[in-house]
Order: sequence, then structure tokens, then C-alpha cells
Amino acid sequence: MPDAVRRCPEDGFFEGDTCPVCDGEGTRVLDGARRRQLSKYVSGALRHFPDDAGIELDEAGWTAFDSLRAAVERKYDWADGEALAGVIATDPKGRFERTGVSDESGEVAADGCVRAAYGHSVDVTLNGTDDPVPATLYHGTAPRNVASIREAGLQPMNRQRVHLSDSVAAAREVGHRHADAPVVFIVDAGAMQADGRRIVKRGTETYTTDRVPPQYLSLLDE
Repeated sequence: MPDAVRRCPEDGFFEGDTCPVCDGEGTRVLDGARRRQLSKYVSGALRHFPDDAGIELDEAGWTAFDSLRAAVERKYDWADGEALAGVIATDPKGRFERTGVSDESGEVAADGCVRAAYGHSVDVTLNGTDDPVPATLYHGTAPRNVASIREAGLQPMNRQRVHLSDSVAAAREVGHRHADAPVVFIVDAGAMQADGRRIVKRGTETYTTDRVPPQYLSLLDE
């Protein structure tokens, strides 16, 4: 269960029991269960079902914060702009990007926008970053997929891009969504980039690429 989201009057949103800046308790915005529920809905709306949520995405995936706030208020009678801003500001994996953040408190200005940083199945164009890419990345999946991945490599499937993790632990966490005992592939990201295959960082621990051919893959612990 994720930590609750709290808000410090001086330092803005934080997760856990005390503000990491001033050690104050702040005020509770959302408990852990509602934080997870709201985060999943917002992620889905921004990545997969904007029309169903009643929001419009531009070609780069951005939507107005006020439009997204109205969508979550329609969905949950306990959700509001503060809850939405808190979930976005404290997401540990950098799933969301914001514009128009008015100050250190994490409040989003009236003309601010929000988008998902990665994971889209709807057609959007995300700009890459200049952040360096590790020489080795990882991909967690179900054991039943091993044979097809060995043959065809990693494909986007129902996403726009293949998603890779920066650590074995993060890859296993992703793999657990698909199997109780996931396997992890090692990705030779350095060789991919040397061969001209583009990899970009999205969020805090996720990297994306068009596809990973099998020659860049090996199974962890093999």
C-alpha cells in the first residue's frame, strides 16, 4: 500500500508521515488506498482512455489541469483539485509531467497542463530528453513470453513504445503485473545506441525505444 499524501503549508505535498524539509506533520490529503486508486485512474485517462474520461489530449499528450480535475471529480465524490495535484506531485516513478506549477507548494496554475510521461496506447508524440542512458537496462515479463521474445525481440504490443527499466528490481516489479514469478531480460542498451537505435528516458526509472531486436537481449541468471 502506498503512503498517504500530506501537505505542508510551507513546503507543499509530500508522502509519508512528516515533511522531508521541515519535519512537520502537515495535513492529510489522501490515504494510501485512495492515492493508489486516483493514480491508476489518472494514468489510464492520460494513457489509454481520454475520450471515456471526457478529456482531450493534444498531439504531445497534454491536457488542461482543470479538465482533468473535472474528470476525477466526476469519477470520485471524494476527489478534488488538491487530491489530483498531490498525486501528480508525489508520484515516485515520475509518471506525470506538469506545466504551470505556480510555486514550490505543487499547486498548478489555472493555465497549467498535465500529461503522462510514458505508457501511452493512444497516439501522441513525446519529446525525448537529453538524460544519459545506462549501458544496461532490463525488462520484466512472464515466463510464457520467453520463447517469442528470444525469436522476435521486444515489441511495443499495445503500447507505442517498448518500456525498459533501469534496475533489476524495477523490472521485476513490472513483471509481477504479468506473472507471480517473472523473468528479467538484460538489454544491451549501449550496443543498441552504438548501432543507432534511439533510447530515451521517461519518468524517473523508465526508458523507451521503438523495439529491441533479440541480439541485444539475454536472460538474467541464464
